[in-house]
Parts: sequence; structure tokens; C-alpha cells
Amino acid sequence: MISIFKQKNPVNLFLLLIAGILIKMPMFLEPHAAMLRPEDGILYEGIINFFASTAKSTPLFYPLLTFALLFTQAIMLTRFINSQRMMSKSTYLPGLAYILITSLFPEWNYFSGPLLCNTIMLFILSALFGVYNKPNARGTIFNIGLALGISGFLFISSLTFIIWVLLALAVMRPFRINEWLICILGITTPFYFYAIYIFIDGTWNWNEFVPRITIGYPLLKQSAWLSGSVFLILVPFLSGGYYVQQNLRRMLINIRKGWSLLLLYLLAALLLPFVNSSDTFENWIMAMVPMAAFHAYGYFYSGWRVLPNILFWITVIFIVGYQYYGPGW
Repeated sequence: MISIFKQKNPVNLFLLLIAGILIKMPMFLEPHAAMLRPEDGILYEGIINFFASTAKSTPLFYPLLTFALLFTQAIMLTRFINSQRMMSKSTYLPGLAYILITSLFPEWNYFSGPLLCNTIMLFILSALFGVYNKPNARGTIFNIGLALGISGFLFISSLTFIIWVLLALAVMRPFRINEWLICILGITTPFYFYAIYIFIDGTWNWNEFVPRITIGYPLLKQSAWLSGSVFLILVPFLSGGYYVQQNLRRMLINIRKGWSLLLLYLLAALLLPFVNSSDTFENWIMAMVPMAAFHAYGYFYSGWRVLPNILFWITVIFIVGYQYYGPGW
């Protein structure tokens, strides 16, 4: 299977779709309705209310919408890796890795604010890569900030990515205070217009306007299934990280910076479960975009060719066991 998706063949897009449907079949067999959580933003709440009647009459609505988002994100990640030449040749492995690892927890196949934010973060990632060596990038930098500000209205905790965006700008471009201020202006723009709206509407409430940010420790129920999922996420990631480090000197400067962006992205995403913490895994899905990129690199550059196939099939078997025989789905 790994050797098939190593090739950039248009047929692989169809195969990726079929593989995604098969491995995520339980999400269609046991539809999960979207639910609001305290850490969800007002825009996400509006989306849920807008789709409420449709979802009530069509139980498969949210599973279909969720799968469409996951598949679209897999394609966006694949296109980013290929267009920026992050590997020596184009491949569909990033999309396969993303579909695979998002099947390790049932919560990553629920319609949620973090899932919607993943699409925005992929746009931001591509835009950040595009500002490298760009003479005038102020418009793009403002759009990056604007997109991040909008994501805060979907999932409040995503505002922690402000740290990532500012560090990414420092990696990709020489420090210019005006560009950082433009980025911050973009982030605050949605809040500015929202403040105007609620003021005119007569519903101004300072406590509701200011994002609620708390720091805590997520309360997760320990189990052998949890340990297995974490193991199958970490081993390919460590393998990919090793091969990235091994090939670092052969990479062009912009490619090195690209992998640095992904690593910073991952570190920022791993902080999310500790911000407005909860006892579920939905928030962790935002770490799976950079994680899938490192998985794909490990699959592609593994010196022992049978290892990626072994890891792939062990992961598939584990997912099927978790879905049909474990406590999950």
C-alpha cells in the first residue's frame, strides 16, 4: 500500500477516497451529532444552530460533512508538501498518513471547532511558506492574522497559535516590527467588527466579548487502547523526524525553514489540550496536520522498505480492532 501511494498517480486520489471511506466506516454506521462545548467559539455555535434542522432530519449529515472536511484537509496537506517540494518527489503519502492517524481516536471523526480550524491552519501554513523572500508580503501577513482571528471564533483555544505565527514570521522573514503589527491587526480585526455588531445590537457584555482562556491539565481516562494509539502516532513521527534531521544538510534553505514551521506548528498544537482543557480528545486533532507530514516523510525515506508497510498494516489492524472490538466508536 505504501509503495502505491508513493507515486503521484491521479488514480491515487480515488484510492485515497476509497481507503478513507473504508477505514472510517463506523462514523457512518453510528452517526455522532455535533455538540457545543464551553471552549467553542460563537461562530461555531452559529454554524451548529444553522445546521440544526438539517442534522435532525438527516442523521448522516454531520458524518458526511466531517468526512468531507477530513478528506479535503488530507488533499490540502498533500498539495502543500508536493508544491513546496518538501520531499524529493511528489507523493500521496501525506494524505494517506492524515486519513490514517485521524482514525486512531473516534473524537477526531466528530464535527468540531478544532476540525474546522485545521482547514484554516492549513491555509495559514501555506501562506507563511509563501512570504519567504517576498518583497512586499504585508497583504499576505494581514490575511494570515485575519484567518487566525476568525479561527478564534470557531475554537477559542486556537488563539494560542498566535505564538506560532509570530515565531514563523521570525523564521521566514527578517524581523520587521511593522509586519508583526500588521499581523496583530489582522488577528484583532474580527474582534473589532464583532464588538461593533454587539454594541449596535445592544447586547454588549465585556465578559462575553473577551475570550475565556484557562490553563489546566486534561483529565484523560487511561487504557491499553489509548496507549496503543499514542504508540502508533509517536513511532512513525520519530522515524520521520530522524530522516528529516538526516537529510537536513541536503535540503534547500526554504525547505529547511518549511520543516521548521511544521515542527513549531506541532509544538503549538500540543499546548492546546492544556488551554481550556477537557476530558476528550477533540482538541488534539490540530496536532495531526504536522504529525501526518512527519509520518509521510518517515514512510517515504525509510531505509528498511518493509518497515513502513509493517507500521501501516499494524495501524490499520489496530484501528479496526478499536472500532469493532474496543471501547471506541
